[in-house]
Amino acid sequence: MPINVMIVDDDRLFARSAAELVRSQGASAHVAGTLGEARSLLRRIPMQLSLVDLELPDGSGLELVRGHDPAVHGPLAIVTANPSIETAAASVSAPVLDYLIKPFDPERLATIVRHAVHVAGAAMPITSWLPGVATQSDAMRQPMLLARRVAPSDARVFLEGETGTGKEVFARAIHEVSERKGPFVAINCGAVPHELLASQLFGHERGSFTGAIGRHAGVFEQASGGTLFLDEVTEMPVDLQVYLLRALETGTVRRVGGDAEIALSARVIAASNRDPREAVAQGLLREDLYYRLAEFSIRLPPLRERGDDAVLLAQRFVEELNATHGTSRRLAFGSAAVLRAQRWSGNVRELRNVVFRSWLLSNGDAVVVAPPDGVHQDVAESADSILFPLGMSLAEMERRALQKALAWCKGDKTAAARLLGISVRTVHNHLARLRRQDAGDGAAA
Repeated sequence: MPINVMIVDDDRLFARSAAELVRSQGASAHVAGTLGEARSLLRRIPMQLSLVDLELPDGSGLELVRGHDPAVHGPLAIVTANPSIETAAASVSAPVLDYLIKPFDPERLATIVRHAVHVAGAAMPITSWLPGVATQSDAMRQPMLLARRVAPSDARVFLEGETGTGKEVFARAIHEVSERKGPFVAINCGAVPHELLASQLFGHERGSFTGAIGRHAGVFEQASGGTLFLDEVTEMPVDLQVYLLRALETGTVRRVGGDAEIALSARVIAASNRDPREAVAQGLLREDLYYRLAEFSIRLPPLRERGDDAVLLAQRFVEELNATHGTSRRLAFGSAAVLRAQRWSGNVRELRNVVFRSWLLSNGDAVVVAPPDGVHQDVAESADSILFPLGMSLAEMERRALQKALAWCKGDKTAAARLLGISVRTVHNHLARLRRQDAGDGAAA
């Protein structure tokens, strides 16, 4: 969730400008024009930063400063157009982060807000930063932080990343965090036949071409007030890119076969599995269009750079399948090692397919995740996996499996039996036999 910043100032123009700057840094702005309104906000909303003017209609901002608890509502900054030695001295003895004199450099305020966002973000579980994005990886921290910061603005965003890295999931999350009232509309620019793409993007009038039996609103109109996601934009024909560029520059579109200019209100997010700069160099993407689309760029890392996210996502996919089919399956013991060993060239999309196939083929409640067909990986033994080299006896396999399961379950024989799918009595019998074998080997020595 975005951090909350309170702006306490009766100068409406200043408060509005400060609120816009706060939102541009990925935070939520809450404006109060009096001490009473500020106290009401503090009772209802935990703040991570407060900007307080000293001269307010119902008293001095210092009254709010003196009763401020930074442990509950974060740091506080003084804002004033009439500085004095008395107020400066009072602020030094209070929990004040900064003392800003109007007019001041907006970048100074932006720095204060960014600091508050960073401090709050460091204390916030990364999994709560963006809706629908499951991760525990440091590699995803920067992309998610950037997405949160840009979401409240109207800036066009360009998402870069390999196929299957979750670009549409990110685009949807940015739309949700932005709180735009209109819909999220997505179009794959490489999947629509070239001769129909203009109509899909901009719409058409009745009779504008063969088969146009009625008026059609394009995706720009459909996404009015919301977000338009242009996926695989580098696959769009270059001649059509000219019309897209014009729409972005003028803020209007014209339906195929029409004369009227229709104003646009959709925020545009574009994406490509190609490096857009290479696409420009190869003549696949107009350079001027790229700069129009990439007002803010975010690179999504491939799954192989995301640590144990493959295991986290696989568990989530199994839970989704359980919810859909009314089952209670789980990943089989040792699956984590298999998941970690893959390079996942298809990223999250490939992982989902592998988990689904494994779920369909598994018997019982344990989902045994197998590597993709035709892919061989060297798997290293880990705390939750065990390797049996070719030629090992069945008795030795049983011995090692039991020892590994007991180690994993911290000596709990009942839990180990459940993990291995055998009875507790069988575990005790195996352990007794192993002790006898060890005693015999000792006597022989």
